Amino acid sequence: MAQPRSLFEKIWERHSITTNEAGQSLLFIDRHFCHELSFHAFNMLHGNNRTVRHPERTFAIPDHYTPTTGLNDADYVDADTKALVQNLINNAERNKINLFGLDDKRRGIIHVVGPEQGITQPGTIIVCGDSHTSTHGALGALAFGIGASDVSHVLATQTLWQPKPKSMRVTVTGKRSIGVTAKDVILAIIGHIGAAGGTGHVIEYAGSAIQELSVDERLTVCNMSIEAGARAGMIAPDDNTYDYLRGRPFAPQGDDWDKAEQFWRTLPTDENAIFDREETLDAASIEPMVTWGTSPEDVLPVGGTVPDPSQETDPKRREALNRKMDYMGLRPGQQISDIQVDRVFIGSCTNSRIEDLRDAASILKGHKARIPTIIVPGSGLIRARAEQEGLDTIFEAAGVEWRPAAGCSMCIGVNGDFVNNKERCASTSNRNFEGRQGRGARTHLVSPAMAAAAAVTGHFTDVRKMEKS
Repeated sequence: MAQPRSLFEKIWERHSITTNEAGQSLLFIDRHFCHELSFHAFNMLHGNNRTVRHPERTFAIPDHYTPTTGLNDADYVDADTKALVQNLINNAERNKINLFGLDDKRRGIIHVVGPEQGITQPGTIIVCGDSHTSTHGALGALAFGIGASDVSHVLATQTLWQPKPKSMRVTVTGKRSIGVTAKDVILAIIGHIGAAGGTGHVIEYAGSAIQELSVDERLTVCNMSIEAGARAGMIAPDDNTYDYLRGRPFAPQGDDWDKAEQFWRTLPTDENAIFDREETLDAASIEPMVTWGTSPEDVLPVGGTVPDPSQETDPKRREALNRKMDYMGLRPGQQISDIQVDRVFIGSCTNSRIEDLRDAASILKGHKARIPTIIVPGSGLIRARAEQEGLDTIFEAAGVEWRPAAGCSMCIGVNGDFVNNKERCASTSNRNFEGRQGRGARTHLVSPAMAAAAAVTGHFTDVRKMEKS
């Protein structure tokens, strides 16, 4: 009788070509996404007189450095930034890889476009020179970020040498309370296991609270796996997954769909499969969350208080807490709900999908934003759908800025969207590191609904107390 295997093990074994003396596996790569910073890898490829081995499996999508105010020359932050975008386009055209160009209405953030187009599929291995490639695991794929030399290797060979990670299962039982989102779930998980809790592991998220998540919500959870130190995050495919993928442009069609679905249904983790580590959380215990420090693990319920470093017995930990407190401009014992916010950003590969925009609109409807707020759709198609649903009208009536072009935007301050020195931002992005949104920027990670509530009240507010329309 075959030994029970996890979703991760099934995909790894299926893609492993050989193993070297160091114990690394040579993996076949199904999908490869490239953004503007892949120029190093293309330079290596061309410098060695090589070509892209499988251009049909490679997808170029400019997203990090594209402006969101528009795509005219004047919208770019500088000439170097525009050159990075043009360089990706040139490399894509030279190598005849799939390009979602600037005038393509489908273009947007890679980790939004991939699932939306059906490029992301269960049982595949997906790589990209971006850590948040873990997002694609929400559809039952094994997806992870890689460095420039690895990007070049995949371009040239469609394979990659990798050490096999350990496996970890995080089971979230029970049912979420009203007002608790997928962003709150993953922040609670990171707070529970720590920013290094998943180091060396691939995390599979399981349990009734995970199974009830929509695909948009699952993408949010898997997106932030890397913030727990994990190599990747995964959720087993199910009927929600198949319903989401059916009919999408790059998904199998006709008889091919039937064959694919039959295979996909063999992927979920076998009963009695063994993981190297197991963790469990009760969804009912999770509240709307807000990060207070400079790591996603520095997270508390909105009703909580900022910790007091003097109560920490470990000197190194106490010193680290003091540094975080100083950078963030907070006081020990300060109520999270008393923290005033200077600006709000709703977007990023974590929270820029249609359900995220609906959540924000449900809070903003009938209210006026008190502080500068921008909302950036994850793709051109999401923007179009939001406008079909009238969400743009709600945003504009609330006095928030609805950006015309999709992109990474204020998640990372390299494209003209940034937070000023010592300004405090309620952000739906995935990283609150020092300087992530701009030099001296103070980032607090929250859900779209919590970000919208902060826009309306000017401070962190329990979204459960807000009147939703």
